Amino acid sequence: MELEGAMLLFMVFAGIVLFFIFLYFVPVNLWITAIFSGVRVGLFELVFMRIRKVPPSVIVNSLITATKAGLKLTVSDLETHYLAGGNVPNVIRALISADKANIKVDFKQATAIDLAGRDVFQAVQISVNPKVITTPKVAAVASDGIQLIAIARVTVRANIQQLVGGAGEDTILARVGEGIVSSIGSASSHKEVLENPDKISKLVLSRGLDAGTAFQILSIDIADVDVGANIGAKLQIDQASADLKVAEAKAEERRAMAVAEEQEMKAKAQEARAKVILAEAEIPKAIAESFVKGNLGVMDYYRMQNVQADTGMRQAISDSGKGSGPSNAPKRD
Repeated sequence: MELEGAMLLFMVFAGIVLFFIFLYFVPVNLWITAIFSGVRVGLFELVFMRIRKVPPSVIVNSLITATKAGLKLTVSDLETHYLAGGNVPNVIRALISADKANIKVDFKQATAIDLAGRDVFQAVQISVNPKVITTPKVAAVASDGIQLIAIARVTVRANIQQLVGGAGEDTILARVGEGIVSSIGSASSHKEVLENPDKISKLVLSRGLDAGTAFQILSIDIADVDVGANIGAKLQIDQASADLKVAEAKAEERRAMAVAEEQEMKAKAQEARAKVILAEAEIPKAIAESFVKGNLGVMDYYRMQNVQADTGMRQAISDSGKGSGPSNAPKRD
């Protein structure tokens, strides 16, 4: 009896497990919901979805939503997009939103946008309700050298046709910033920009900055313009400082060359004096050699000494006369 009771309990448990497995692979309740919602889905199609690891609830619920919204889609279309890695519910929401807003977006285009990594539902929402993008502070310098710091607000609308392969918000911000810098730089004075900031937006908007992007620029509004530093004066000060340093460097170079030339002249003078001393040192040798050879006598040597002494005395008298000046001259009565 105990064995029979255990076998019966096991069979009941196995039956319950098999029942839930059957309901997992054969979602009868989902099939009934689809039938009453007017969506024709075969029961075996739901089973094959389980086998292909596609959640039937996602496909069937999305198909029911699309059918109720008047969209003509098939199970195969939704299942193919899911297997490709797409977000099926998001695509359905985007198609319904576009249909209600009279925006032409078909299922193939929506799935391409979704598979490209963009939020197709958000893109449709931006197309219906334009988005405002605030640029960071853009610094530019007018022709008079005064820096201006501007902030712009760009109103954009999604361009459904350019969402695949089109540039994003960063490109829009970069182009608008470039246009602001160019328009401020072309102004003759910063006062001109402050008086008419709308000239910046008109000039930037006329350049067609949204070409090749996923957005269409509707308007560009200058939110704020602040006066920055006097860049022109700073550049002139820096240039003057640089010129001064160059002049000082050249003066130092000339001074160094003069010092080097003076040192060279002193070295040459010392070299000449050394040669004179060497030459004078050879005189006694020459006199001695003349004595040995008989070319010079004693009396001749004495006469030469007397001449040298007389010449030295005359030179001393001459030097003392120059130093005394006219005060040493005899006075006349």
